[in-house]
Amino acid sequence: MIRYEKRDGRFELPRQRGEASFREIMKWQLSGSRSKWPSHVPNKAYPPPPARVEGDQIAATWIGHSTVLLQTAGLNILTDPFFSRRASPTQLIGPARVRNPGVALADLPPLDLILLSHSHYDHLDKPALRWLARHHKAKLVTPLNNARHARGHDVVELDWHEGHAHAHLKVTALPALHWSKRTIGDTNKSLWGAFMLEGPMGAIYFGADTGFGQGQTFREAKAHFGAPRLALLPIGAYEPRWFMAPQHMNPEEAVQAHQLLGAKTSLAIHHGTIQLTDEPIGAPVAALDEALAATGLTRQDFRVADIGETVIID
Repeated sequence: MIRYEKRDGRFELPRQRGEASFREIMKWQLSGSRSKWPSHVPNKAYPPPPARVEGDQIAATWIGHSTVLLQTAGLNILTDPFFSRRASPTQLIGPARVRNPGVALADLPPLDLILLSHSHYDHLDKPALRWLARHHKAKLVTPLNNARHARGHDVVELDWHEGHAHAHLKVTALPALHWSKRTIGDTNKSLWGAFMLEGPMGAIYFGADTGFGQGQTFREAKAHFGAPRLALLPIGAYEPRWFMAPQHMNPEEAVQAHQLLGAKTSLAIHHGTIQLTDEPIGAPVAALDEALAATGLTRQDFRVADIGETVIID
């Protein structure tokens, strides 16, 4: 079983590189291999998500990046809220989104639960969290030591493999191959993770942000929970591989994760919204299609929603 070690107040994964060294960062930045993304891509208009989805049906609306509105069993669940223009300590500089959120903050239906995977700026958007705290009464579930970033919320912090019951759902925090950082001095002082939701709809896996490693996180999830009905799996921000592999899956690895989980359906997240790495904006989806074809799978097995589009899992 994957376990972290705690050293000097920091969470560490043995034999797993988290934050890169300054030398590695400079080597990457000076390589000159970054593709140029468009400055803005307009969104298509889609019907708004329903107010509620009852029973065992699942509606998943991709708002952008790792932000998904999950609706099932009468509950509305939001993953990793990121609505700001930039993933940065300031909105003046830093990585900027090229596509607007598919659902505006003010247009969200009443939220019951927020899943917050870790402290990186493209997953933990403090202005959005402050707005959500003022306008919603949702429980916020996050790995250890992240509550300090979500003041104003009703927060439950979980260790890996620890669960929390909310209404008729159970949320369990699970390992992910990643790391955390918010400021210069707080690297890995808060825990990161994935989540498994269990309820009348079956199981939903939220992979958040993770490397693939040897696939052990997905094998363990399948062994403990069985095959999820839906898996939200990241497919973007993966080039160059020598630099990004420890922390981000590429599309081929995401397909392997889908298979190891035994997921009935997966949904692609963490791509096409904000440029964090070198690959072109459309490369993750193109590479995903190649990986699916090579394994005999189709887009019905691994769905690719447009931003703002709602996918129904019957």
